[in-house]
Amino acid sequence: MNTLIEKLGTLAMLAMLLTSCSHTTSTQPTNCTDHSIYEGLPFDMPQVERPSFPDYTVNIKDFGAQADGKTLNTQAINKAIREVSAKGGGKVVIPEGLWLTGPIVLLDNVNLYTEKNALVIFTDDFNAYPIIETSFEGLETRRCQSPISARNVENIAITGHGVFDGSGDSWRPVKKGKMTSSQWQSLISSGGVVEKDVWYPTPGSLKGAKACKEFNTPEGIETDEEWNEIRPWLRPVLLNIVKSKKILLEGVTFKNSPAWCLHPLSCEHITINNVKVFNPWYSQNGDALDLESCNYALITNNIFDAGDDAICIKSGKDEDGRKRGEPCQNVIVKNNIVLHGHGGFVVGSEMSGGVKNIYVSDCTFLGTDVGLRFKSTRGRGGVVENIYINRINMIDIPHEALLFDLFYGGKGAGEESEADLAKRMKATIPPVTEETPSFRDIYITNIAATNVGRAMFFNGLPEMPIRNVHIKDVIINNAQKGIVISQGENVTIDNAQVETAGKTLDVKNSKNVKVNGQMYQGE
Repeated sequence: MNTLIEKLGTLAMLAMLLTSCSHTTSTQPTNCTDHSIYEGLPFDMPQVERPSFPDYTVNIKDFGAQADGKTLNTQAINKAIREVSAKGGGKVVIPEGLWLTGPIVLLDNVNLYTEKNALVIFTDDFNAYPIIETSFEGLETRRCQSPISARNVENIAITGHGVFDGSGDSWRPVKKGKMTSSQWQSLISSGGVVEKDVWYPTPGSLKGAKACKEFNTPEGIETDEEWNEIRPWLRPVLLNIVKSKKILLEGVTFKNSPAWCLHPLSCEHITINNVKVFNPWYSQNGDALDLESCNYALITNNIFDAGDDAICIKSGKDEDGRKRGEPCQNVIVKNNIVLHGHGGFVVGSEMSGGVKNIYVSDCTFLGTDVGLRFKSTRGRGGVVENIYINRINMIDIPHEALLFDLFYGGKGAGEESEADLAKRMKATIPPVTEETPSFRDIYITNIAATNVGRAMFFNGLPEMPIRNVHIKDVIINNAQKGIVISQGENVTIDNAQVETAGKTLDVKNSKNVKVNGQMYQGE
C-alpha cells in the first residue's frame, strides 16, 4: 500500500510540474523558463518575461508565398505578419521549403514560426534594402534596412526549426590574408574590385570604405545620391530589434549575415535560447550576437560560430553612447558554445553607456582568438562593473585566455603590430574626464584552458587602471606566455596554475597586485 501511495504521490507531483509548464491556453510558444537559471545570482534581477500569443495561426502560403527559391516573397510574408498583428496576435508559419524574400518587419504580438526544413534566403539585391537612419557600431548613422527588423514593438518571437540566410557574401569585403590562395583566386574571378589586398563586391562598396576614417561610419557623404552610390557598403545586421520588449529567439538558425548577425538595441526582456549562429570565419564585422544597451536578458544554450566577436556586450560609442546613457545590464549568459570568433565572451569596445550586472557561466570556447575579452580605448567613457564569470572551459586559444585591453585600436587580436600598440601607449597621458573608460569590480572563477598564446594580459590606462579584479581557481596549460599585468590596481589572483615555458608573471606599473598569496606593486 505504501508503495502505491508513493507512486501516486510521485505521479501527482509530475502532473503538477507538467501543468505548470504546459500550454493550457495555447499561448506560449515554448516550454516554461528554467527557474534554476536565477539561482545563486550575485545581483538582484527580476525574471525575464517571455512573450505569449493568442491561439491564432496563418500560413504564408495563404498569402501567395511560393517556395521555389526564385519568387520574391517579401510582400506575402509581411502581409501575413500585418494581418496577424492587426487581429491581436498569433503565429505566422513559414513551412518547409526554400523561400526567397526581402526585408521582414516584425510587429506586435507575432510569433514567426519556421517548420523543419524551412530555409529563408534574403535576396542579394541591394536595392531591396532601403537606406535608413539607424545605429551601427555604437554611432548614429545610415545603413541599409536589416533583413529582419522590429522597432517599438512588444511581444514578438522567431521560433521553430528553420534557417535564415542573410546572403552576406554578396555584401562583405574580404581580406586576402583570410583566405587560401585558391579561395582568393576564386573570389576575385567572381567579379568585384580589389584594393590593397581587400576584395570589395562592387565599386560602390570600395567608395564607401574610402569614406570611412574609423570603423565603418562614412564621412563626407551628404546627398541621397551619394548615399545611394555607396549602398553596397552600408551592410546591415541580419536581425535588428530596437526599443522593443518581450522578445524571444528560440530554436532557429541564423547564418551568413552581411555584418553583425543578431543586434538587439535598447530592448528589455530578451530571451535567446537554443539558437545557432554561423558566420564565415573570414567575415568582416561578422559578430554573432551584439547585445547593446539592453536590460533583462537570457542568453542560454546557444552555439555561436563567428567571423568577429561571438557573444558581445555593448552600450554605444563615445559621445553618442554617453548621450544615449543606456547601460547594458542584468544579463545572464549560460550554457553556450563558441566555435570560432575574435572573442568568446566580449565587453566593448563600444561601452560608453556603461555595462553592469552581467553573469556568465558554463560556457565553452573552442578555438576563439581570445577567450574572455574586455576592450575599450580613450574617448569612450563609460563604466564596466559588476561582471561575474564562472566555469569557463577553453582550448586552442591563439592569443589571450583573458584580456583587458584599454588601448584597443579596432583590429582583431594579432592583426596589429606590437610597434603600433606601443606607439599609442606612449601618447601623452590625458586627465580623467567623462571620456575615460573605467573597468572595475570584475569576478572570475573556475577557468580551465589548454593551448593558449598568453594566459592573461591586463593593459589598463595610466590615468585609469583596471581596478578590483578578483580571479580564483584557474588552470591554464601549455601557454606560450604567462600573466602580464600592466596598469592594474587591487588585482587578486588566487589558486592559479599556469604552465608556460616562459615567464609566469610580469607585473608593472600596478598597485596592490596579489598572486597566489604574494603581493606585487610593480612600480
